[in-house]
Amino acid sequence: MNFIEKLAATIRKNQSRLCVGLDPNPKLMPRGVGIFEFNKAIIDATCALVCAYKPQFAFYEALGQEGMEALRQTIHYIPDNIVIIADAKRGDIGNTSKAYAKAIFEDLNCDATTVNPYLGFDSIEPFIQYRNKGVFILCRTSNPGAADFQSLHCETENRLHPLFEIVAQKASQWNQYDNIGLVVGATYPEELKQIRQNHPKIPLLIPGIGAQEGDLALTVSYGADSRGERMIVNSSRQIIFASQGENFALAAHRAALTLRDQINLHLSNLNQTA
Repeated sequence: MNFIEKLAATIRKNQSRLCVGLDPNPKLMPRGVGIFEFNKAIIDATCALVCAYKPQFAFYEALGQEGMEALRQTIHYIPDNIVIIADAKRGDIGNTSKAYAKAIFEDLNCDATTVNPYLGFDSIEPFIQYRNKGVFILCRTSNPGAADFQSLHCETENRLHPLFEIVAQKASQWNQYDNIGLVVGATYPEELKQIRQNHPKIPLLIPGIGAQEGDLALTVSYGADSRGERMIVNSSRQIIFASQGENFALAAHRAALTLRDQINLHLSNLNQTA
């Protein structure tokens, strides 16, 4: 089963387009709870409500050996039917990217990863060659500084296009194995709408819901594909830090359930008006 098939199967089974970001921050976690213990409790509380988990590698790398061991334990613990997206944002010269891809897809056995396209095709090709794995290319990210480069107009084919649009076009051209997706932030709904209209079948990983205050209704309306199976809405802090008390797992369950059901409600309303 390839990445797209696994994602679709989990979306149908759990009736969910929700991805929970597993981004442990000891300053926000309940006192005395270890990284893996925390992640395990979050996974147990939410695994019936999500289509994917997305560990952000930086939070584990910052904690040294303990953090990296917790990352391995977490990835191993996630149920086999749920997609694991390594939020690593790799992208370097071809030989280096080949090593990154091997580490993420073979050693850690993640289903997908995020990559940075700034170095061009040869920096992404080693990831794409893993045909059963997903490769999410940063396109229009959710952070405020995204406009510094991603909105710049560049000339191509004697026309000016914003850089994020060119990235999306290139991603579609490179998508020969149907394993490429795009990262498009919920905080830029008009750009999200434009990308979905121009690329109706490409999977979209959409961060920015929750702490970054992206509009959920617009995100679903603009980001959903025709079948509602190639949209992954990510939320991290809103769910995993819904409580810092002993009831943190129960609070995470409630937050995930609420967000999953809100996404489904917006999808239902969208289908009724179509």
